[in-house]
Amino acid sequence: MTPAHFACSSAFVLGLTGLAFHRTHLLSALLCLEGMMLSLFIAFSLWTLQLSTTNFSSAPMLLLAFSACEASAGLALLVATARTHGTDRLQSLNLLQC
Repeated sequence: MTPAHFACSSAFVLGLTGLAFHRTHLLSALLCLEGMMLSLFIAFSLWTLQLSTTNFSSAPMLLLAFSACEASAGLALLVATARTHGTDRLQSLNLLQC
């Protein structure tokens, strides 16, 4: 395993463990998701550079576009929950009250 592959996979695993264990605020969960998407983007970019073909050159840009859409939807949900509940803490959110 090359150092670049190890760095990408460890960044993804660190984002996943941050998402799993530090779930107090919605903003921290969104930051962990963005870290995971960034590590996937770098891994896909390195993969297309190593293959040096034009068939897979659009895959990192497509992933980056989906990541931007995910970030905007997450920030919209963050603003909506902060306005309705007064906080972004995940323990205060209850699906039965919505």
